[in-house]
Amino acid sequence: MPRFLRRAALTLLGLVLSLATVGATAAAGVAATMRDSFAGPATAVSRSDWSTPRTAPPGTTVVAVVAGTTGSVVGDVLMPYEVFARSSRFFVYTVGERRTPTPLSGGLRIVPEHTFADVDAGTAPRPDVVVVPAVVDPTGSREAPMRDWLTRRADRGAYVLGVCAGTEVLAATGLLDGRQATSFWQRLGSLRSRYRQVEWVAGERYVQAGRIVTTAGVTSGLVGALRMVELLAGPADAERIGRELAYPGWSLDASTRIPEQRLALSDLPYALNVAFPWWRPTVGIGLVDGVGELDVASVFEAYAGTSFAARTIPVAAGRTVTTRHGALLLAVPTDTAGPVDRLVVPGVDQPDPVLARWAAERRLAVTLPHADQAPGEFSLDPVLRDLAEHTDQATARATAKFTEYPARHLRLTGDTWPWRTTLLGLLTIAVAAAVALLPTATARLLARRRSARPAGVATADTRLIPT
Repeated sequence: MPRFLRRAALTLLGLVLSLATVGATAAAGVAATMRDSFAGPATAVSRSDWSTPRTAPPGTTVVAVVAGTTGSVVGDVLMPYEVFARSSRFFVYTVGERRTPTPLSGGLRIVPEHTFADVDAGTAPRPDVVVVPAVVDPTGSREAPMRDWLTRRADRGAYVLGVCAGTEVLAATGLLDGRQATSFWQRLGSLRSRYRQVEWVAGERYVQAGRIVTTAGVTSGLVGALRMVELLAGPADAERIGRELAYPGWSLDASTRIPEQRLALSDLPYALNVAFPWWRPTVGIGLVDGVGELDVASVFEAYAGTSFAARTIPVAAGRTVTTRHGALLLAVPTDTAGPVDRLVVPGVDQPDPVLARWAAERRLAVTLPHADQAPGEFSLDPVLRDLAEHTDQATARATAKFTEYPARHLRLTGDTWPWRTTLLGLLTIAVAAAVALLPTATARLLARRRSARPAGVATADTRLIPT
């Protein structure tokens, strides 16, 4: 082989090995991040730990919030849940294929109050509204029972709220064919290619098409739920709940237009946190009975579910926690909880005695983000400030963007950039660069060894001719 072709081949081989090194490292990181995000507490629970399903008060509008078998986005489930539950005109419960612990992003698990079969059999309240969150595998076989059930509910006249990428579940059922719909900004491109019968709309907080409302990213589900409250309970209830929750810029007559987001260099912290999870901190999320669903969603979304800046573990006095409006969550009891770097307790001014004693014994710093929540401030605001202070401002800003939360009003402090993940990325590149040199270096080493052989030694291809 000519010398220049040999050099070109070695360079190409080195480049391929280098790219494979970066790709394999990033893929391993993404797999670890996703595994941790939907792992949930490995807490042994029995049916005796689960509350008895509640009965809907007569005359209320029933809302069923779906929990996907493969795992759902925590904010998509719990944020609309609280919006509806704050009105006495609604009765809200969670529903899933089975009444077993079901993953939510951020490492939380929820036990659905009813099953699809319960609803079909009439032993659970018939839902007037169904909330559909983003799920891990929206078109896979494991979510087929959910898609079939949604079709049956819609055929029976139920209103449907598709939150964030939960719209893909609806698109896969055909319920959105011939309709306008929206979704999380990062998914709109792929949705347009896969579901051409749907008129996908960008730059809208929510889109209403008959009895179906679809929303943009995570926090937009709250706004979509307020629209449903307005439709079914009237503007007074929606106005009161919206005022109490204080979502920035929301009002009954506010425009539904929002910025059309695109990937930008400022989103790099998100990619770094997903691809390089090693040595990230572990944050214990202290849960108490009666905690607000929105407060729970805010901390799990901010620290892990969207930012991926930390690994989060739900910790509580017992194995289960019941939220303010009846959702059943699983937690790791303090007497079996492993090491964490700090403890964050949402929705309270003081941690309960069990959590306080557990933190003191381990000399853990305790953060109470909502104790510092100012009047008229949304639940996510103090959490994003804390995320910026303990991680970095760029990660907090990216988290707001990927939850489609209007965060320009926030004043953040802390490091300006995620240095841990950046250094890991640079280290990976350095290793990949070294790998790229291996083929050429190996070839040169072999050539030197061949040239260093004694002159009179015969090789397999040499014939000694007598003189």
